[in-house]
Amino acid sequence: MENSKNTIQLVRTMNGKSIRVKIFGNEYPLRGENEDVTKRVASYVDGMLMKIHDKIPEQPPLTVAVLSALNITEDLLQEREKNTQEVAHLEAEVEKLSNYLDNCLLSEPSDERLL
Repeated sequence: MENSKNTIQLVRTMNGKSIRVKIFGNEYPLRGENEDVTKRVASYVDGMLMKIHDKIPEQPPLTVAVLSALNITEDLLQEREKNTQEVAHLEAEVEKLSNYLDNCLLSEPSDERLL
C-alpha cells in the first residue's frame, strides 16, 4: 500500500499540462514534462496491450496488463544490456585510440632535435 501512496504523490508533483490518453479502451488524464513523449508512451503501452490481447483474447484485462508489463520490461532490460555492451565497446575503442595517440606523440621527434 505504501507504494501506491508514493505513486499518487509522484503524480501530484509532476509538472506539465494534463492530457487525456486512451489506453486499452480507457481514457486517462496524464501529466508529464513533455506532452509528445507522454502521448508516445501511452501509445506504446496501448499497442502492447492490444498485441497481447489479440494473441490471447480470452484472458482478463489484468492478465493482459501484467503480460504487457512483463514484455515491456523485458524489452527495456534487453536495451539496457545492449547499451551497456555498446558503452563497454566504445570505452575500449577510446582507450585504444588514446594509447595510439600517446605512442605517436612519444615517438615524434622534438623540436629541439630539429635545430
